[in-house]
Amino acid sequence: MTKLSVIIPTYNEDSYIEDALKSVAFADQIIVVDSFSTDTTKAKALAAGCTVLERKFDNFSSQKNYAIAAATGDWVLFIDADERVTEKLKFEIQQTINAPKHAGYKIKFPHFYMNRFLYHKVDKVVRLVKNDGIVFQGDVHEKLLVKGSIGQLQNFMIHYTYKGLFHFLQKKDSYAWFQANTAFQKRKKVTFFHLAFKPFYRFFSSYILKRGFLDGVPGLAVAAVNAYGVFSRYAKLLLLQKGLK
Repeated sequence: MTKLSVIIPTYNEDSYIEDALKSVAFADQIIVVDSFSTDTTKAKALAAGCTVLERKFDNFSSQKNYAIAAATGDWVLFIDADERVTEKLKFEIQQTINAPKHAGYKIKFPHFYMNRFLYHKVDKVVRLVKNDGIVFQGDVHEKLLVKGSIGQLQNFMIHYTYKGLFHFLQKKDSYAWFQANTAFQKRKKVTFFHLAFKPFYRFFSSYILKRGFLDGVPGLAVAAVNAYGVFSRYAKLLLLQKGLK
């Protein structure tokens, strides 16, 4: 029988972790890689019978790669603490890994914001992969490198994306610093194009091209904050270049 390992990176997720663990209880192994949480996240994971690894956080790729080394399953599923595997997705995962056509699979994630799922704001991310030389690269919005072709599952993963507007903006700022530092190390230069056109295009893409307007006010809010996130990235890069940070 094909075995499945689940990897969940955490930091202070005690309000989310229990439901996340329940949703993947069908897995043969659950690994929680924790960045030394100061709440009850670790205790709840241990109580659920998970393998808990602790590692000081430096970037997302290193954190997940550390956990991959401990994965014993034939396949690995990556989820975050604010994500849930539905019953339909669970059965699709089980059927897929027992008769795979690809080495990895993308899963669809509709965003959850202002108490509703935004089905016109859907990410498709490689999360289910064969455990064969897999590795993450990149500090933020990390990319999972897989040996072989990539397919796509049909059922959605529930993702409670943002806890509120403040959390949404805080998350964007956190990612922006990672991206700015990466760009700074590559000696990329900031221009008016980066500060003006790229944020505008992100808004246009999110709200018009991807039909975010069909999601009403939440769709407008998400498009606006996404545009802010792009602007914030390049503004922070400019601060780094001028030695102001």
